[in-house]
Amino acid sequence: MPASRRIIITVPEALLYEVDDFTAAASINRSELVREAIKFYLGERKKRLVIEQMKKGYLEMADINLSLAGEDMGVEEEL
Repeated sequence: MPASRRIIITVPEALLYEVDDFTAAASINRSELVREAIKFYLGERKKRLVIEQMKKGYLEMADINLSLAGEDMGVEEEL
């Protein structure tokens, strides 16, 4: 693993109990769980950002495409 740094986090006691139950059942330690949870969370955030950017792009292009389609309709009428 690349260089690591120790951090301190505070979580509610009930959540820590859930973490401990999960780590015991999965045979991993808290650090592994937290690392994987952070990676998962950041990955999901990146996916959502890309989707939002794509939506924005499609909406911006919709007006342009509609305008172009309207222009094409005029050409067909001339034929």
